[in-house]
Amino acid sequence: MKVLFTINGRKVERETDAGTRLLDLLREGLGLTGTKEGCGEGECGACTVLLDGRAVNSCLVLAPQADGKEVVTVEGLARGATLHPIQQAFVDEGGVQCGFCTPGFLMAAYALLLRNPDPSDEEIRSALEGNLCRCTGYTKIVQAVRRAARALREERA
Repeated sequence: MKVLFTINGRKVERETDAGTRLLDLLREGLGLTGTKEGCGEGECGACTVLLDGRAVNSCLVLAPQADGKEVVTVEGLARGATLHPIQQAFVDEGGVQCGFCTPGFLMAAYALLLRNPDPSDEEIRSALEGNLCRCTGYTKIVQAVRRAARALREERA
Protein backbone atom coordinates (compact mmCIF):
# COMPACT_ATOMS: atom_id res chain seq x y z
CA MET A 1 0.00 0.00 0.00
CA LYS A 2 1.10 3.58 -0.62
CA VAL A 3 1.61 5.97 2.25
CA LEU A 4 1.86 9.70 1.54
CA PHE A 5 2.90 11.96 4.38
CA THR A 6 5.09 14.91 5.28
CA ILE A 7 8.37 14.10 6.97
CA ASN A 8 10.44 16.93 8.43
CA GLY A 9 8.77 19.42 6.11
CA ARG A 10 8.90 17.47 2.85
CA LYS A 11 6.23 15.31 1.25
CA VAL A 12 7.13 11.67 0.69
CA GLU A 13 5.34 8.69 -0.75
CA ARG A 14 6.40 5.15 0.07
CA GLU A 15 5.13 1.71 -0.71
CA THR A 16 4.81 -0.32 2.49
CA ASP A 17 3.04 -3.31 4.00
CA ALA A 18 0.05 -2.69 6.22
CA GLY A 19 1.91 -4.17 9.20
CA THR A 20 5.09 -2.10 8.86
CA ARG A 21 5.81 0.04 11.90
CA LEU A 22 6.43 3.74 11.41
CA LEU A 23 9.78 3.23 13.16
CA ASP A 24 10.90 0.76 10.49
CA LEU A 25 9.70 2.96 7.64
CA LEU A 26 11.63 5.90 9.06
CA ARG A 27 14.85 3.98 9.69
CA GLU A 28 14.91 1.51 6.82
CA GLY A 29 12.69 3.12 4.22
CA LEU A 30 13.83 6.72 4.63
CA GLY A 31 17.27 6.36 6.23
CA LEU A 32 16.29 8.51 9.22
CA THR A 33 18.26 6.59 11.83
CA GLY A 34 18.10 9.22 14.57
CA THR A 35 14.91 7.57 15.81
CA LYS A 36 16.06 4.59 17.89
CA GLU A 37 14.48 1.28 18.75
CA GLY A 38 14.92 0.46 22.40
CA CYS A 39 12.28 -1.90 23.72
CA GLY A 40 9.96 -2.17 20.72
CA GLU A 41 7.03 -2.16 23.15
CA GLY A 42 6.38 1.54 23.77
CA GLU A 43 7.97 1.51 27.21
CA CYS A 44 11.30 3.34 26.75
CA GLY A 45 10.53 6.34 24.50
CA ALA A 46 13.70 6.00 22.38
CA CYS A 47 11.56 5.94 19.22
CA THR A 48 9.53 9.08 20.01
CA VAL A 49 8.55 11.21 17.02
CA LEU A 50 5.89 13.84 16.51
CA LEU A 51 2.79 12.78 14.57
CA ASP A 52 0.68 15.84 13.78
CA GLY A 53 2.39 17.64 16.66
CA ARG A 54 1.83 14.90 19.23
CA ALA A 55 4.65 12.80 20.72
CA VAL A 56 4.13 9.12 19.86
CA ASN A 57 6.16 5.95 20.15
CA SER A 58 6.86 5.11 16.52
CA CYS A 59 7.31 1.43 17.42
CA LEU A 60 3.58 1.32 18.24
CA VAL A 61 2.33 3.23 15.19
CA LEU A 62 1.80 1.44 11.91
CA ALA A 63 3.21 3.24 8.89
CA PRO A 64 -0.22 3.48 7.19
CA GLN A 65 -1.45 5.48 10.21
CA ALA A 66 0.90 8.29 9.12
CA ASP A 67 -0.87 8.60 5.76
CA GLY A 68 -1.84 12.24 5.20
CA LYS A 69 -0.12 13.36 8.40
CA GLU A 70 2.96 15.30 9.39
CA VAL A 71 5.85 13.45 11.02
CA VAL A 72 8.79 15.19 12.65
CA THR A 73 11.88 13.25 13.70
CA VAL A 74 14.99 14.40 15.51
CA GLU A 75 16.55 15.07 12.11
CA GLY A 76 13.88 17.71 11.56
CA LEU A 77 14.87 19.83 14.57
CA ALA A 78 18.16 21.36 13.46
CA ARG A 79 18.12 24.50 11.36
CA GLY A 80 20.64 23.57 8.71
CA ALA A 81 23.98 23.24 10.48
CA THR A 82 22.65 25.06 13.56
CA LEU A 83 21.27 22.99 16.41
CA HIS A 84 17.70 23.68 17.51
CA PRO A 85 17.65 25.46 20.89
CA ILE A 86 16.44 22.27 22.56
CA GLN A 87 19.36 20.30 21.10
CA GLN A 88 21.82 23.01 22.17
CA ALA A 89 20.34 23.07 25.68
CA PHE A 90 20.84 19.32 26.04
CA VAL A 91 24.50 19.76 25.06
CA ASP A 92 25.01 22.79 27.31
CA GLU A 93 23.36 21.22 30.36
CA GLY A 94 24.99 17.79 30.00
CA GLY A 95 21.65 16.12 29.29
CA VAL A 96 23.38 13.89 26.74
CA GLN A 97 25.40 10.95 27.96
CA CYS A 98 25.60 7.83 25.77
CA GLY A 99 23.05 9.47 23.46
CA PHE A 100 20.84 6.47 22.74
CA CYS A 101 17.78 7.89 24.50
CA THR A 102 18.48 11.50 23.51
CA PRO A 103 16.42 11.64 20.29
CA GLY A 104 13.33 10.43 22.14
CA PHE A 105 13.83 12.91 24.97
CA LEU A 106 14.38 15.74 22.48
CA MET A 107 11.16 14.95 20.64
CA ALA A 108 9.08 14.56 23.82
CA ALA A 109 10.47 17.85 25.13
CA TYR A 110 9.87 19.55 21.77
CA ALA A 111 6.23 18.42 21.80
CA LEU A 112 5.84 19.82 25.32
CA LEU A 113 7.36 23.18 24.39
CA LEU A 114 5.14 23.47 21.34
CA ARG A 115 2.06 23.38 23.52
CA ASN A 116 3.48 24.94 26.69
CA PRO A 117 6.32 27.46 26.27
CA ASP A 118 6.82 27.91 30.03
CA PRO A 119 6.38 24.53 31.74
CA SER A 120 7.03 23.93 35.41
CA ASP A 121 9.52 21.24 36.44
CA GLU A 122 6.56 19.02 37.31
CA GLU A 123 5.10 19.51 33.82
CA ILE A 124 8.49 18.75 32.26
CA ARG A 125 8.85 15.54 34.27
CA SER A 126 5.31 14.53 33.37
CA ALA A 127 5.92 15.10 29.64
CA LEU A 128 9.12 13.04 29.78
CA GLU A 129 7.87 10.22 31.97
CA GLY A 130 7.58 7.80 29.03
CA ASN A 131 11.28 8.14 28.24
CA LEU A 132 13.93 6.10 30.00
CA CYS A 133 17.61 6.95 30.48
CA ARG A 134 20.18 4.78 32.19
CA CYS A 135 22.96 7.39 32.25
CA THR A 136 21.90 10.87 33.38
CA GLY A 137 19.59 10.56 36.35
CA TYR A 138 17.13 12.97 34.66
CA THR A 139 18.13 16.12 36.58
CA LYS A 140 20.25 17.45 33.73
CA ILE A 141 17.54 16.56 31.22
CA VAL A 142 14.96 18.58 33.14
CA GLN A 143 17.45 21.47 33.38
CA ALA A 144 18.02 21.24 29.62
CA VAL A 145 14.29 21.45 28.88
CA ARG A 146 13.97 24.43 31.22
CA ARG A 147 16.92 26.11 29.45
CA ALA A 148 15.43 25.36 26.01
CA ALA A 149 12.07 26.82 27.07
CA ARG A 150 13.82 30.01 28.17
CA ALA A 151 15.82 30.22 24.92
CA LEU A 152 12.72 29.69 22.78
CA ARG A 153 10.77 32.34 24.69
CA GLU A 154 13.65 34.80 24.23
CA GLU A 155 13.79 33.91 20.51
CA ARG A 156 10.09 34.71 20.12
CA ALA A 157 10.34 38.03 22.00
